[in-house]
Amino acid sequence: MTVKLQKETIGAILEGHEAAFRASFDAENIKLLEQIAQNIVLALQNGNKILLCGNGGSAADAQHIAAEFIGRFKQERKSLPAIALTTDTSVLTALANDYSYESVFARQIEGLGVEGDILIALSTSGNSKNVIEAVRKAKETGIRVFGFTGKLGGELKRIADLNFCAGSLKTPHVQEMHITALHAVSEAVEDALFPS
Repeated sequence: MTVKLQKETIGAILEGHEAAFRASFDAENIKLLEQIAQNIVLALQNGNKILLCGNGGSAADAQHIAAEFIGRFKQERKSLPAIALTTDTSVLTALANDYSYESVFARQIEGLGVEGDILIALSTSGNSKNVIEAVRKAKETGIRVFGFTGKLGGELKRIADLNFCAGSLKTPHVQEMHITALHAVSEAVEDALFPS
């Protein structure tokens, strides 16, 4: 039995991914990712840590990248300090219930963040209210903010210290570009800190 697929075939979907990749990784964005990696290396060398936040698929990306730093990317080496602010269900539900969902990341930054840390803030729209509140709290604390957004960038693009805009308006492709970009950053940081 054959099932007929809708208008967007697998091939068309992958062509969209390829177009998003080409639009996302031009020379300017590659230079930007190198700057982000360099800043992360300096922060880690100074004894600071990486905080990450996002919603939905971006929450999963925050957890994924925290795991790359805590565990390893491609080589055996010392663990690097990174915290995904998306993982503690008791904290998240208490803050959402007792304060508001908009505060779930900002309140954690207030308690866990210190000057010199790095916040990686992911929002495909660039306008997620809880991510924007996290960025504001981070900046008050002296934490550098690196945003990862979709093509338009939204408010996050305006207020982040550096912002990577994926070259697409489609959420799935934006998230695909974010994980590719953050994998590249993770590998570059690891290589800089642990040269083979």
